[in-house]
Amino acid sequence: MSFSCGFVGLPNVGKSTLFNALCKGGAEAANFPFCTIEPNTGVVPVPDDRLQVLSDLEHSGRIVPSTLKFIDIAGLVKGASQGQGLGNQFLGHIRSVDAIAHVVRLFADPDVIHVDGKLDPVNDLDVIMTELMLADMELLERRRDKAFKTARSGDADAKFELELVRDLIAQLSDGKIPVYERTDPKTVQVIQSLGMLTTMPAFICANTDETAFRQFETDDNAKRLREYAAERNMQVVPVCAKLEEELTQLDPEEAAEFLAELGVAETGLTRVIQTGYKLLNYITFFTAGPMESRAWTVTAGTPAPEAAGKIHTDLQRGFIRMETVSYDDMVACGGWNKAKEQGKLRVEGKEYLMQDGDVIHVRFSV
Repeated sequence: MSFSCGFVGLPNVGKSTLFNALCKGGAEAANFPFCTIEPNTGVVPVPDDRLQVLSDLEHSGRIVPSTLKFIDIAGLVKGASQGQGLGNQFLGHIRSVDAIAHVVRLFADPDVIHVDGKLDPVNDLDVIMTELMLADMELLERRRDKAFKTARSGDADAKFELELVRDLIAQLSDGKIPVYERTDPKTVQVIQSLGMLTTMPAFICANTDETAFRQFETDDNAKRLREYAAERNMQVVPVCAKLEEELTQLDPEEAAEFLAELGVAETGLTRVIQTGYKLLNYITFFTAGPMESRAWTVTAGTPAPEAAGKIHTDLQRGFIRMETVSYDDMVACGGWNKAKEQGKLRVEGKEYLMQDGDVIHVRFSV
């Protein structure tokens, strides 16, 4: 399983440059609006040091990481919700991803035109959010009218939807990102069916130059951006696209030394992936043996049979039980067989909910 993360932002904020730096995607990056029209897509492995450790323990023939799909979506402009720029085409591409990375510009470069003529990441993000809110308002008004007609016949589901949609419209009318009861399955089901843009998991990717990257905690624009994000419960991830491009040209040891000189523990790619995983409530479990050590991604709380189905549908269909060793126990014991000998192997049934770091073997019969 891989999740998809869409880069969204105004033209010339560095989306395509960032896309190329993070996944070597070869997307066209040029100094004019709408350089990107059709979305560029790149798939990258999800960094996880645990895979190499498991491979060494089990003498695996190969390592297979989970993957992340980056999608570089065309630049948005004011009025997109009314069809300006690439309009509905742009909005449709956003709806196809699992999480949104709002790319805003914190780099100063007189050779790269800013569509508003000035560096103001908070204003840039405000334009983006306003267009998404207007698009959602239009969508919800259509859905409200449809639910209203059905609710008049006494349909209980339509009445529930109508009340919820009216509340969402009221929040958007007040200029607020809608909030709803995320623990109520019926509410969540309706929200998912609506396909709203403002309720999608999202974070802010601040594309900096090297100076702003080094001084991100004290930079005035960065401070304003963090304050704006905090008010909307969004996380800001600073990434310097040019530095990321340089890192791709280095071998792993040189890249690690380069990061250490910058005082940074992880690459921008790693930070973006970790942020996306956290937003989507994802965890990683593993299979490990002589053939391969492989990482699998599921949502936290996924039942064991459903997780087994990620490996192969037959494993879910004929699920009997799951043999499980935690990653920490497997490392401490020195491998699967030794963990089993030391009583660290657990036998879990259909009700078991997957935990991050589970190393598993599925027993099944079809």
